[in-house]
Amino acid sequence: MKKILLTLVSVLTLFSCTEKAPIGKLTQSGLDKKNFETTVGDKKTDLYVLTNTNGMEVCITNFGGRIVSIMVPDKDGNLKDVVLGFDSVQDYINIPSDFGAAIGRYANRIGHGTFELDGVKYDLPKNNFGHTLHGGPKGFQYVTFAASQVDDKVLELAYTAKDGEEGFPGNLNCKITYILSEDNAIQIKYEAETDKPTVVNLTNHSYFNMDGDGNTKNSDWLLTINGDKYTPVDSTFMTTGEILTVEGTDMDFRTPTTIGSRIDNYSFVQLKNGNGYDHNWVLNTNGDITKVAATLESSKTGIVLDVYTTEPGIQFYAGNFLDGTVKGKRGIVYQQRTAVCLETQKYPDTPNKKDWPSATLRPGEKYKSETIFKFSVKK
Repeated sequence: MKKILLTLVSVLTLFSCTEKAPIGKLTQSGLDKKNFETTVGDKKTDLYVLTNTNGMEVCITNFGGRIVSIMVPDKDGNLKDVVLGFDSVQDYINIPSDFGAAIGRYANRIGHGTFELDGVKYDLPKNNFGHTLHGGPKGFQYVTFAASQVDDKVLELAYTAKDGEEGFPGNLNCKITYILSEDNAIQIKYEAETDKPTVVNLTNHSYFNMDGDGNTKNSDWLLTINGDKYTPVDSTFMTTGEILTVEGTDMDFRTPTTIGSRIDNYSFVQLKNGNGYDHNWVLNTNGDITKVAATLESSKTGIVLDVYTTEPGIQFYAGNFLDGTVKGKRGIVYQQRTAVCLETQKYPDTPNKKDWPSATLRPGEKYKSETIFKFSVKK
């Protein structure tokens, strides 16, 4: 009888373990890898997980090179997911968004969807108030990258944008490398080469929620931007060509300032034109990756994000166009201004602003850009 009971216990234990096994396959942020496995065209998509010994976890899908989740410890040691996104690749495919995406071939806007290079005029598809935004309607955020996970801290993605793709010239071979460090930093390295003169401006479009809660708004978060100047926009969100000082304006974030303190001051025409903050700042860092370009902080969680970059500019977008129509991870409906984007970049419409830092890439040259998102805790 004892032997029979022991056998029954063993069988029940086996079944119990079998039922719980799928839970173990979920990432720390609750993502199921199976929900990211599909085929787009003839290319397979998947979910890749980077981890370090501090318990930090970064999940990335090769569809759009998107950062899907970032789990970092808060001031109490609890892990929080600090980016918006979806639970499945089908949502990324079916719901237009830039959540976590690798943006290219040209991040931000190109005026009236046209530019001239070496005497040749190029016409691009217009997808934003008569302009071309984030590489056009079929930019890099909607392509499937070839993926190679080097180890538990390094993921390499590759994509070749064909000559004429979204109107841009040149076959552009791109490589994006994501590296998770032991000091809780995500290093993103961009490289590209072309066989014809073209323009390149790559960035990451993560929507950061520093409370680790997609239900909260960004109004109480502290933002610092290491920039004395910015590029103003008109009512179509296009840069005017001016570079103005932040001194004495609502664009001054040189000292830590709560985002919500001035964002609704539409008597200031730039906030009216941008529907809040959606502007490029001219950084003081001069391409020095060791200098902090921007800092974002939540007093609620104590989580601090420092941004470093080799790029001359950074776009601060306050999630003004999130409108409660999109349901993200864990079924949370994303409302207006529930996140912040800090997009390191060349200035918007640089191909049409000859005096601004060039975005031109020629055969034989290599495009290189680097951005670091470093997380820490302020207790």
